[in-house]
Formats: sequence, C-alpha cells, structure tokens
Amino acid sequence: MSALDAARRWLDQDPDPETRAQLASLIERAGAGDGDASAELDARFDGRLQFGTAGLRGQLGAGSARMNRVLVAQAAGGFARYLLARAPRPRVVIGYDGRKNSEIFARDSAEVFAGAGLEAILLPRLLPTPVLAFAVRHLGADAGVMVTASHNPPNDNGYKVYLGGADDGAQIVSPADREIAAFIDEVAAGSIAELPRSSSYSMGSEEIVHAYVEATAAVAPAPEASAGMRWVYTAMHGVGWETTRAVVERAGYPLPATVSEQIAPDAAFPTVAFPNPEEPGAMDLSLALAEAEGAEFAIANDPDADRVAVAIPTADGWRRLTGNEVGLLLGERAARSAGGSGSLACSLVSSPGLGEIARAHGLDWHETLTGFKWISRAPGMVFGFEEALGYLVNPDTVRDKDGISAAIAILGLAAEARAEGRTLADLLDELAERIGHYASGQVSIRVEDLSIIGATMARLRAEPPAAFGEVAVARFDDLLVVPDGQPGGDILRFLLEDGGRVIFRPSGTEPKLKAYLDVKGASASEAQSRLAALEASVRALLA
Repeated sequence: MSALDAARRWLDQDPDPETRAQLASLIERAGAGDGDASAELDARFDGRLQFGTAGLRGQLGAGSARMNRVLVAQAAGGFARYLLARAPRPRVVIGYDGRKNSEIFARDSAEVFAGAGLEAILLPRLLPTPVLAFAVRHLGADAGVMVTASHNPPNDNGYKVYLGGADDGAQIVSPADREIAAFIDEVAAGSIAELPRSSSYSMGSEEIVHAYVEATAAVAPAPEASAGMRWVYTAMHGVGWETTRAVVERAGYPLPATVSEQIAPDAAFPTVAFPNPEEPGAMDLSLALAEAEGAEFAIANDPDADRVAVAIPTADGWRRLTGNEVGLLLGERAARSAGGSGSLACSLVSSPGLGEIARAHGLDWHETLTGFKWISRAPGMVFGFEEALGYLVNPDTVRDKDGISAAIAILGLAAEARAEGRTLADLLDELAERIGHYASGQVSIRVEDLSIIGATMARLRAEPPAAFGEVAVARFDDLLVVPDGQPGGDILRFLLEDGGRVIFRPSGTEPKLKAYLDVKGASASEAQSRLAALEASVRALLA
C-alpha cells in the first residue's frame, strides 16, 4: 500500500479534528504532485511506532509513525485483548500527565477498555507517573496505563504499560511486549470505528492520591533539624508540584521556594528546550533562585515526576549532582536501614560504586539491564537506581522509579546531615573516603537519522577498540549475545585494565547513542583526570 493510500485509509477513521486537518492537507497537496507533501506522508506512514517494553513513545501528529488518537485506540484495543486472554474481567487503571493530548488519550483508552468489557478506572486528574504505578498495586489492578512522554521534547507523547498480579505492578518485559504488539497489529488491520466504546468506566477517587501521599511521606518523616531548612523546587512545567507539596507537608518539612515560571503544568514547556533536568540549562532558573534564596540545595522533578535531580552550592557556584552521585547517597541510606538483609540493584550502566556499598553492608548487589522494568525485579531489592536520575527507594509501595519519594529521601538525608553541621556535599565526600572515589560521565550523540546509531553499533561490534587512549581493554562483552534464557540487550561493554569501563547503548526513549563512562581513583582529582582522558578518547572514537 502506498503512503498516499495508507493516509486516505487513516483519514477515514481519525476522530481528531487537528490531525484530520493535517492529513487532509497533505493528501491534497501530494495528490497534486507536491513532492514535499509526498515525502512527509512517506515519513508519517513508514511503518508504525513499535510497541515495546517501554510501550509507545513518539512525536505527535497524524500517521502510523506518530502518536495520535488512532494509534492510541489501536494500542488500547490490542492491550484489552491481551488482558482478556489472561482474565475474564480485568481491572485496569489509567493515568495521564499534563502533556498535549494526554487526557484525550487517557479517556479514549478508558472508553475502549470499558467497551471491551474491562473494569476501567481513570485517575481523577492529571497526576505524576508514580501515582499511577502506586495505584496499580493499591487497587489490585491487573494492569495500568500511563499516558506520558516523561522528559521527552514538548511535541512528544507516549503510552507506558504496567502489569499487576505476578508482575507486582512493574513495567512489562518480554515476551509480554511482543504478545501485546501482536494483538495491537490485529486491531490495526481493521478500523478503530469497529472497536466498541463505552463511557461506563469509573473515576478513581482522591483516596488513591491520599494513600500515595501517606505512604510516600513515611519514607523519611522530618526530624527536628529540618526546621528552617532552605531549599528550592521546580516541577519543570510538569505535574509534580501538587503531589510533592502534599507529601512534603505531610512529612513535616518546610516548603521550598518554587520556580514560579515552571511550577504549573504547561504542555508547551516555554522555558526549556528539553524538559529534562539532565540537559544543559534545564535547571538554570532553579539554580538562580537557589542562589538568590541562599538555599542549601535545589531539587527538580522531570515533567511526570518519575525522576529527580539535585543541585548543591560549591565554592565555584551551583553544581547538579550526577545521577550516580545521588544514587550512591540513596544507596548508602538504604543499606544502613536494611539490617544486613536484602539487596541493592542498579542498571549495568550505573555506578559500580553501589556494589562497594552493598559489600560493605553485607548485602547482595544486582546489576541489571537498563530500565526499571529490570531493576524492579531484582531479588530482595531494598533500593534500586539508574544513572538517568531514576530512583526506587520504596519498593514495597511503588515498583518503578519515583522522583517524589526520592526527593523526600533526599530531604531526610539533608536534614540528618544538618543536625550534625554537615551538608549533602559532606556526605558525598565521606562516602568516597569509605568506598573509593568514583567518577562517571556520559557522551551522547543525538541524530536525525536513526540508521547512524545502528551503523555505529555495528562498527564497534565488528572492530572493537583494543584501547581507549593509553588504557588497554581487558575485556569486551557484547550483551546482545547472552546464554539461552537470559535477557539480552543492544549493549557493548568494555572493561579497562585500570578498572574503568565504557558502555555503549542506543537510548530507549530518544534518538541518541549513549556512551557511559566510569572510573575509580585514589582521590577525587585522580578520578576526574582519568574521566577527562577517557571522555576525550570516546569522543574521538565516535567522531
């Protein structure tokens, strides 16, 4: 089928006036011989957004390769068939954030689920992703759907899926993704007009939010030393503030100074090019406010509040802690409270320093594939993290990264240190003295043409470097090739003779190739020197 024919078929079933207008214009222009319009149709109908373990995520717009109401209805219809094959009347809870079309996609899904005979529960308003992950377990649901693109660019949206029951409210893993995708393809072979819809879904009560607030406040109730603590918070134009405020108040901490320009949900994200606290400049407004307020630290959630970033003052100005630094602080906190049992877990691209912490406290340590779908399944886990600002501090409550509970844990650490005249910076220094000075970095290449990523990974596989700069490679692992029955991934790991490592992988949510760098030194300056040399060699390799 040509792209023009596919577009006409798509237009016949599209219920969205905005995307219908987009598509009708392109069809008319392409039919009249406009080459640019034909190329745009080719791009929009070049296959489909693929449903995987991360669900769906992509740019908004008409077409099978974009996020839109047709694609979401097909996904909901396919997911409903998958759930009905597992239970006679599955219960599914649906949440949504403040991005463009999130509420529309959520209501469409609720109607399709209800029409298919599922018990569908729509959360009462736009809420953070961790509240949806919590609701799956709290309500004993068979599944959950969160409409969000997390920290992606403003014109993206997505569809994230959780399973209850034996999966305990975690994100899906294979083979569930392939099985769901097959049902979605069945639905897509017809028209979404054939899907029965119903308004008989129910609205979730505020009790769900209240229960999440209570459970999250209990992560780190405020000690007396928190009185007068000065800090700054930004929601990065997302949905985090209302829930975070309720948790902070319930836990007993002083409220922060907030970045007013970013505190309310705004799907246009007017003050940031990429609404991701990791991106250069994304926290500039928070750091300026923190400086003006004389704050002790600053905290940022990403737009759906499943990630958290922390910044601290230094002699040279404000510095955002790396995801690994925050992960090690929170890992040490969890290990102290574990009582010698349980495990710490992190993805294999996160700092190996967590393993040192686990060993020091007599705990197990698990390195998993990337993503909380794997981290959350680590046996006996009491804490898990990923270097991309994701932390799971309360696995008995939420089986996914949770930027609000992690923020409360950070408040608790800062207050405890404050009681002894110390700071978060002091805690980092003291931890490094015990486990060694770890430093981590990342080299990312953003591309327009996704084939560049595949070609680069293929080149590294075919001709793996024998050294990075002056440091020889001690071992090379291709994690796409793993023992039977073990999960694998498109990941290349180089372990270096000086104890450092370099890991290459494509991003799972953005058009990026990422290289993760880790080194260890006898001092902070030695670790930073090694990291700088390693980064230079990786950039030269990828140039």
